[in-house]
Amino acid sequence: MFDTDTHELKMTSALEHFEDELKKVRTGRAHPSMLEGIKVEVYGSAMPLNQVANITAPEPQLLQITPFDPSNIQSIAAAIRADQSLGFNPSDDGRLIRVPVPPLTEERRKQMVKQTGEKVEEARIALRNIRQDALKDAKRKKDAKELSEDDVKAVEKEIDRLMAEYQVKIESAFKAKEKDILTI
Repeated sequence: MFDTDTHELKMTSALEHFEDELKKVRTGRAHPSMLEGIKVEVYGSAMPLNQVANITAPEPQLLQITPFDPSNIQSIAAAIRADQSLGFNPSDDGRLIRVPVPPLTEERRKQMVKQTGEKVEEARIALRNIRQDALKDAKRKKDAKELSEDDVKAVEKEIDRLMAEYQVKIESAFKAKEKDILTI
């Protein structure tokens, strides 16, 4: 018999990746995960920001970064400035870095929704690829006489049911994020 669990696991991980990507999209409120993708050049190698500093959001419009090693303050601030997609301008006082989060303009909010829509499409493509892999596996097993024609139809039906289920989950996550972005 054909096992769809492995493909369902792949779909679940694709959904989790999509949700992680959504967390990185800014909504106007400061959140430590906004800086997750930033790599800082310290000790001769690029390291994720959260491994060289503690990131907190003491106020809705402010991120505060406390480096574990104060000598890294300049490279952390430079790494945040270098990420143009965020548009942040950090300031430091020698022991911690403050990153004011400017309120989003209407135009910027619409641009964020568009970027989020691109992430939705990436997630859908990932799901379609998983579906194709599952159907190829089923066809391969049918050709090897491990599955009957009816079994292949049942597998197709199950994979399509999973696809519809995960499409709905992606769409609802997108709608929630869109509402969050457009709310002032």
